Order: sequence, then C-alpha cells, then structure tokens
Amino acid sequence: MNPTVVSVKAKNNYKLVVTFDNGEKRLFDVTPFLDKGIFSELKNIDYFQKVKVAFGSIEWPHEQDFSKDTLYILGDSN
Repeated sequence: MNPTVVSVKAKNNYKLVVTFDNGEKRLFDVTPFLDKGIFSELKNIDYFQKVKVAFGSIEWPHEQDFSKDTLYILGDSN
C-alpha cells in the first residue's frame, strides 16, 4: 500500500510538490492530464493553485482529484 499525502504545493508550471506520510516528496506533473475532460479546468493557473489535501490524497474545489497511488507511482522523487 502506498503512503498517504500530508501536504501539497502547486508550482506555476503545472507541477505539484507532494509530501507523503513516509517523509518522501515527489514532483507530479499535471500537464499530461490538462486536455482530458474535467482536468481541462486546471489550465487556469489561479484555479490550479487551489489544490489541497483531502482524504490522504489531493483535490481541487470542483472535485478534480488524483489518487495517492497515482501521485506516488507517477511522481518523480526529488
């Protein structure tokens, strides 16, 4: 089982710095998802910046989200 998210910070290049409960930080690139359905709203950088931790993962106000597994597996270690 992958660790849960404890903090997230949005960068201006559509990347997220995600910190997990095991102390690891990963850089998750959202750009591959920006043209996919509900994620297109994330192209608005002001909206993108509204990401928050929710239920051990992340979400935006209009309920776009990524699972903790996606963030951990596809995120780059930094």
